[in-house]
Amino acid sequence: MRESHNRIHGRHRQVWESGLVDMVIVRENTEDLYSGIGGVLATGGRSQVAVDDRIITRQASEKVIRFAFELCRQRPRGAPKDGRKRVTAIVKDNVLRGCQMFAEIFREVGQEYPEIDQETAIVDAFTQWLIGQPEHYDVCVTTNMFGDIVTDLASVLQGGMGMAVGCNLGEEHAMFEPIHGSAPRYAGQNKVNPLAMILAVREAVLWVGGRRQLPRLAEAAQALEEAVEAVLKRGEPLTYDLVGEERAATCSQVADAVLEELEGRRR
Repeated sequence: MRESHNRIHGRHRQVWESGLVDMVIVRENTEDLYSGIGGVLATGGRSQVAVDDRIITRQASEKVIRFAFELCRQRPRGAPKDGRKRVTAIVKDNVLRGCQMFAEIFREVGQEYPEIDQETAIVDAFTQWLIGQPEHYDVCVTTNMFGDIVTDLASVLQGGMGMAVGCNLGEEHAMFEPIHGSAPRYAGQNKVNPLAMILAVREAVLWVGGRRQLPRLAEAAQALEEAVEAVLKRGEPLTYDLVGEERAATCSQVADAVLEELEGRRR
């Protein structure tokens, strides 16, 4: 986790220690309740029944679970709590059949990675553990809807949605974005936090560098992250979501500060 403040009770303070938060949440992103299967029964123009079918397939589950294990294998540090490489499957397998199959596939794939600690967590319990003991987690993997929810919650650990980056990775193509979306209510106000977008660019540069085996792009990604960290450690300029309205800088001022730090690293 990069140095930042957490907005709790409308105040900005350091709640979680940055050195004790270092996790990646891997989310399947093609099926589940967002597969678009379902419908609404309406009589007399009034909706009476709505149905959303949840689709969980072995192919998609195995693919995302294997990716999580490979990512865990590549990460150098392990969980901050104990240094153990750990993959946690987030499920609701006590009641949902799709989650039961996901957990079953998780255990099957996990047999290929005996050096990695493996566990499952029921999603509602996971949400409290995520906030209470984030240092326990290294790589987490889950289905589409649960991933949608827990990644928004996890963003609080790093300073809020203005800091959170999403990487949508396919076999041949990828898309990188802030997970907060376009924030239309702030359009034209020069107000929102640009750091998630800047860090999304960093992830894109790193991905392309890895795919094409270009070390210079990996170096550029590292420089970009260090520039963001330098601004955060200095504590200014930062936007309202990190320091409050009274101390808030504009979106442009924060972006310019990151660019200045980046230019300083080129000299």
